[in-house]
Amino acid sequence: GPSNSEGAAKVSLLKKVPALKDGDFTLAECTAILLYLSRKYNTPDHWYPSDIRKRAQVDEYLSWHHANIRASAPKTMWIKVLIPLFTGQPLPAEKLQEVMEGLSASLKQFEERFLQDKAFIIGSEISLADLVAIVELMQPVGVGCDVFEDRPRLMEWRRRVEEAVGKELFFQAHEMILNIKELSNIQIDPQLKEHLAPVLMKMLK
Repeated sequence: GPSNSEGAAKVSLLKKVPALKDGDFTLAECTAILLYLSRKYNTPDHWYPSDIRKRAQVDEYLSWHHANIRASAPKTMWIKVLIPLFTGQPLPAEKLQEVMEGLSASLKQFEERFLQDKAFIIGSEISLADLVAIVELMQPVGVGCDVFEDRPRLMEWRRRVEEAVGKELFFQAHEMILNIKELSNIQIDPQLKEHLAPVLMKMLK
């Protein structure tokens, strides 16, 4: 149900998604959830390495990610699809340009500081850092802002991530994001519009 409902509060005190309910245990925040699942199910070591330095590199990226890639990439989806859907009005082109400039600066740091000449963020094997990064960067792609275009190193990294995950699973996981423009054709309940429009606008400030 809605993330701001009383039922949602029983899963996440923050009333936000993602949230995890595992038996009587609940957990919020995507990074915490990923780390919990990797430990509980004893996933292959490359996802969150036991080597203390490699693990620290994953942690370093995850810490950097939230204030950089995640701070910009999802906003493209809000600007081009979701806010116009809920407010009935498109946002000025300058707003998207501002977000894309911030994202471009973050991608430059991503390539130069984290990816460098490696196959994946922490070396020759995929990790949780790559998963968190690719999911965020597919959101601009879904609304027609291809951040991989004209960035051959980034494009090759994406190809390697797809192959490591499996192309079928990769596109299954991103199916909704890649088809998000179709949301512009659906009818939204007026009360939901009234409730969410100011919330969405606030997200971009």
